[in-house]
Amino acid sequence: MRLNRFLAAAGVGSRRHCDELIAAGRVAINGRVCTNFSAQPATRDHVKVDGKLVHVDSPLTIMLHKPAGFVSTRKDVHARDTIFDLLPQKFSRLFSIGRLDAQTEGLILLTNDGELAQRLTHPRYKIDKEYEVTLDRQWDPALAPKLKRGIFLDGQRAKIARLHSFTPTRLHVVLRQGINRQIRRMFHEIGYEVKRLVRIRTANLRLGDLPRGHWRPLTKRELTSLSVIPSGVEESLTVWQK
Repeated sequence: MRLNRFLAAAGVGSRRHCDELIAAGRVAINGRVCTNFSAQPATRDHVKVDGKLVHVDSPLTIMLHKPAGFVSTRKDVHARDTIFDLLPQKFSRLFSIGRLDAQTEGLILLTNDGELAQRLTHPRYKIDKEYEVTLDRQWDPALAPKLKRGIFLDGQRAKIARLHSFTPTRLHVVLRQGINRQIRRMFHEIGYEVKRLVRIRTANLRLGDLPRGHWRPLTKRELTSLSVIPSGVEESLTVWQK
């Protein structure tokens, strides 16, 4: 197993992040700094990152129903509650796959599998993320094409892949990007404020009836489905509420 894959499997982060650590000379094997991306640690080798020993645990991925008011980082400088406060100590080596802002609720995945994290977050895979959006006033469907064409945020065109209204003020929105606070900012640009935002699906994983603040491990079937799903979840996987 190549060094970046070993580090990713050890829960250090995505393979891209692990490559950065290797290049920066922050990884050592048996006491020697290793910047060789082709290195393959043996079973008895001691691998350290920033002086801390790392090892490969059994793969684990869980789904958490994040409540509003919790941040998606492990520690917060403002002493706010974090999603890790909702988890047992035994999950201390997990990291989140992407983030939700503090006031956004819903499905967030945590894992020690760096390859899975890479698969679900890298832009080239265009993984669907579906949200239930509650607006401050009645939605005007004539504005939908503008959101689909895109609005410039942070120097890039932010787009909504699909949009469906099922009450006058509630919509389902699908993103395939990961721009900071994208939905809230896009609706603000066209004159709306988002009162409530809940992620209800990532790829083909649905939040379902998982209670707020609770978590569960993904099943083998769910993990297998994530490993074979094509770029951009097919329309047939999304069942719009009428």
